[in-house]
Amino acid sequence: MSLYELSYRPFGNKALLIEWPEQIEEDILNDIIGFRTAIANLYPDLEMVPAYNSLTLIASTPMDHDLLISDLVSLYARKEKMVVAKRKLWNIPVCYDAPFCPDLPELAVSKGMSEEAIVEQHTSATYTVYAIGFLPGFMYLGGMPETLHFPRREHPRLKVPRGAVGIGGKQTGIYPQASPGGWNLIGNSPIRVFNPENDPPCGISVGDQIRFYAIDKDMHELFTIQVESGVFQIKTLELDDQSA
Repeated sequence: MSLYELSYRPFGNKALLIEWPEQIEEDILNDIIGFRTAIANLYPDLEMVPAYNSLTLIASTPMDHDLLISDLVSLYARKEKMVVAKRKLWNIPVCYDAPFCPDLPELAVSKGMSEEAIVEQHTSATYTVYAIGFLPGFMYLGGMPETLHFPRREHPRLKVPRGAVGIGGKQTGIYPQASPGGWNLIGNSPIRVFNPENDPPCGISVGDQIRFYAIDKDMHELFTIQVESGVFQIKTLELDDQSA
């Protein structure tokens, strides 16, 4: 297992920023997740926020940064003893039919592809959750086919509906709540990836993987009713259970 060259920077008096090489790679993300698990065992009271190539540690009281950094450097050097956190594969339904796909026709024309081909490619990929932010529960997903890469809209919408599935640059994602947004909307998912009434509010974690599967409008309506009534069960799979 290779060791990366990490940098440690105080982030105010109650936080510490750990940074990896500035590359979007799954190996780096896995390293961040593994280190996060090891730190949690040593410092269970720290809040940790992982992202593409960083891990922010947050305490409720002022930190002794020098002591903490010394402990973390030693811990990371013993990387072979780090336990890899369990991750899940989430299968998420998406309706790609009108009126949920206002930007799909333009995307298809720009790509010289049929709308069906766009949907097929979008549902054929396995995506990795690299970060959660912007909005509570907003997942930044990597792994989208290059053929679907497309710039953000020049003029963002003032209101994107909850559950909207969009493409922005090299990434795709789901809007967890209604908000302004500039991604190209190609579908809508009836599930709620963020619900403040749940514990935790967002069950999906950085490092988890996502697959989308297409449903029609009738199924979207049925799933919406099931979600609102609390009976819908999202299909998940422990990644360790998958065959190589």
